[in-house]
Amino acid sequence: MVGLLVEYPGARRGFAVNSGASLGRSVAVVGDRVLHGLEVFGDFLLLAFETLRTGLRRGPGWREVLVQFETAAVRSLPIVAVTTFFTGMVLALQTAFGLARFGAKPYVGSIVGLAIVRELGPVLAAITMGARVGAGISSELGSMKVTEQVDAIRAMGADPVEKLVVPRVLACVLALPLLTIFADFLGIFGGMIIAEVQYSIPAQFYVTTVVTTVEYADFASGIAKTFVFGWIIGMVGCFVGLRTSGGTQGVGQATTRAVVVASIAIFVSDFFLTRALLMLPTEQLTQLIRQVLS
Repeated sequence: MVGLLVEYPGARRGFAVNSGASLGRSVAVVGDRVLHGLEVFGDFLLLAFETLRTGLRRGPGWREVLVQFETAAVRSLPIVAVTTFFTGMVLALQTAFGLARFGAKPYVGSIVGLAIVRELGPVLAAITMGARVGAGISSELGSMKVTEQVDAIRAMGADPVEKLVVPRVLACVLALPLLTIFADFLGIFGGMIIAEVQYSIPAQFYVTTVVTTVEYADFASGIAKTFVFGWIIGMVGCFVGLRTSGGTQGVGQATTRAVVVASIAIFVSDFFLTRALLMLPTEQLTQLIRQVLS
């Protein structure tokens, strides 16, 4: 018993020392990760600034922009079409089912139209294009990085940012708004099919509710987000690709990282963009757009 009483305080002191050391190591690891994250984010901002400066000073190579645009827009069109079409169908199915409880089932077109135009169309098109194009950009540039082709471009006196980054970012910025317009119409069309076939809502009435509910400002706010989303997809893909290391295994990891980071950045920026756009004078913007179109 005496031995136990003598040994116990020392054991407690040893436990306290070990716990303090473990806590110190945990804090150090978290601090290192935070500092590394800030360093990476700083490098990303430097690349973004260099891309903007190079694009404005020298101008993009439009031939390469067209090649990248074909990859970003045309080849992504089938995936975006299938995704938004069936999303519109599911949204109409669920919305009409819920509105039927309140006797408002015929007005499913109003909710589907607003949801697709303001939110689902831009975000789904961005996520779909980011998964395909962002992964393609990061894997392509990552392969060039690990095989030292990027260093060869520098050795020949050319600027990798001008040759590789600017055309891809500009192509994504130009492609995503067009894909979103296509996605909006397909999503609304898919909802119209379900409304007519499943719930016997006339197509003409469905279209009328969509047209009378969705304003020009709603459509413009959704399209405005896509320019930022396209920039995020292009910049993240290029940044991750140019930082690739570790051979073919590193290329695979970079591809996954680019898709994950771009998807998270799209969702986070979507919240702040939506919050900012809702603060704009919608009625005045709608009247201005009508005056311009008329």
